[in-house]
Amino acid sequence: MVEPEYGACSKAKRQYESGNVQGAVDTLEDYLVTDPHNLKARLHLAQYVVYGKKDVEYGLMQLDIILDLDPEYTDALLAKVTVMSKFKKYNDETDALFQRLIDLKQSSEIYHTYARFLRNQIVDFEKAALYYEKALELAPRNPDIRQNYCILLLNDIKDYPKAKRQLEILMELKPNDAQVKKAYDRLIKEKFDKDGNLKQKRFGFLKR
Repeated sequence: MVEPEYGACSKAKRQYESGNVQGAVDTLEDYLVTDPHNLKARLHLAQYVVYGKKDVEYGLMQLDIILDLDPEYTDALLAKVTVMSKFKKYNDETDALFQRLIDLKQSSEIYHTYARFLRNQIVDFEKAALYYEKALELAPRNPDIRQNYCILLLNDIKDYPKAKRQLEILMELKPNDAQVKKAYDRLIKEKFDKDGNLKQKRFGFLKR
């Protein structure tokens, strides 16, 4: 006999993937009436509401219910900071939640998500670099993390030697990626001399 939780979650997943978002939401809401403390089902509901119905407030409410029941439920914390990190109005709360999440669990996914938040919302480039590096220590072959780190180094920090090294590693990970190769060739052409040294800025004399 199929467990009620499994049956409801499986049915909702099929509905969601077939495009019947409201059906998936209704299935999980009906199930949660009978089992309101089921964290897994409520987490799926939050996901479908936020990403399917685009109802951020209702999705966050579902995540808050989960965290009221289990304040250390890391999947719900990660889901909440992932959603909130896209909105500047939540910046202070999001940053505090990230610190709480990092205290509970260290993972490349969490470090990567926090680094992106620090760059895009807090605009703390040095701290973002630190967390990209932490993420890469745990997942050195993850091309998405390395590519986002490269973007930070090139566009924000402007550490071209470090960006060059990161692009070289990225080309090894993604040898057929034309965009990565193009970025590397442009960096070499614009920022390094024929001997591979970083070009020195030239300052002209002031004219009267």
